[in-house]
Amino acid sequence: MNKVIITGANGFIGSHIVERFVSSGIKTACLVRKESGLSNIDCSKIEIHYGDVRNEAGLIKAFNGFNFVIHNAARTADWGAYKSFYKTNVEGSQNVLKACLKNGINNIIMTGSISSYGEENCREVKDENCAFNSHYNYFLDRIFPCKLNYYRDTKALATIESIKFAKENGLNLTILEPSWVYGEREFNTGFYEYIKSAKNGMLFSPGSKKNKFHVIYVGDLARAYFLAYNKKLKGVNRIIAGNKQAELMDKIFTIFCKEAQVKKPVPLPKWLLYPVGFFTELAYTIFNSKKPPLLTRGRVNMFYDNIEYSTVKAEKLLGFVNEYTLEKGIKRTVRSYREKGFM
Repeated sequence: MNKVIITGANGFIGSHIVERFVSSGIKTACLVRKESGLSNIDCSKIEIHYGDVRNEAGLIKAFNGFNFVIHNAARTADWGAYKSFYKTNVEGSQNVLKACLKNGINNIIMTGSISSYGEENCREVKDENCAFNSHYNYFLDRIFPCKLNYYRDTKALATIESIKFAKENGLNLTILEPSWVYGEREFNTGFYEYIKSAKNGMLFSPGSKKNKFHVIYVGDLARAYFLAYNKKLKGVNRIIAGNKQAELMDKIFTIFCKEAQVKKPVPLPKWLLYPVGFFTELAYTIFNSKKPPLLTRGRVNMFYDNIEYSTVKAEKLLGFVNEYTLEKGIKRTVRSYREKGFM
């Protein structure tokens, strides 16, 4: 019987992967840091192993007795020091693969990022054959780096180094690269913040009615991991996981506001808000703020850039097509916020 251990299992995406595997009868364990909360997972149905992807020795011990690893742990933020992103995303991924090798684990699924292909404004529908293009060239970025690039660049580097390691050591590595994820227990990717701000009376926001944005409901994404687990693809495979088509960002936020029964903020033009984001980000950087500002160059641009990806490979290799429509996924998401008292 396969025994699966999942890193980052108590987080937003990780907890849904755990639910999917447990409900399917797979013997599942979770690797979490001791200081992390466990409210997102049902500890009665899983094994809990404590460890940190930044500690290779601890991973070697934690992975003993397992034959499949899903590596989902990552630093996923748009603020902080580059070193912290590098140690978790790049060195952490290498530690996971080394621990797999030393435990004789040949099958690994790793969470990558579509940002490796670039998140700049682009009318091209990108696929897995596109070159790495993670670094967004913001205004004055060379002398004043935008910290959102720290996440993008380290996820791209983690993918490059992981592919190299897997090929050199004959590991079967599937890298799932999700589009922007929404769903129950999402609090940090922008959707929850948007509807909460709207509910609190925000009248205006960044936004455009022209740009498309690629999303996926977290329940669908968890199913993609399960399909990849069952397929056990040989060699190294990068697979973009998202809805079959991108949607207008304005449509996404309109549905969120409708379900939340709040008035949708009026979108303002980029030329008006970009300077605000730039100078706010600059001030927070100068004063070494631990908390991110509401607006940065990265956050502003995300509201206006056209971002589309192809999911043809996911359908071909995994048989994956999203089951949840945008309307159904958002309905479930907003309902969960209400039930948990977050709105």
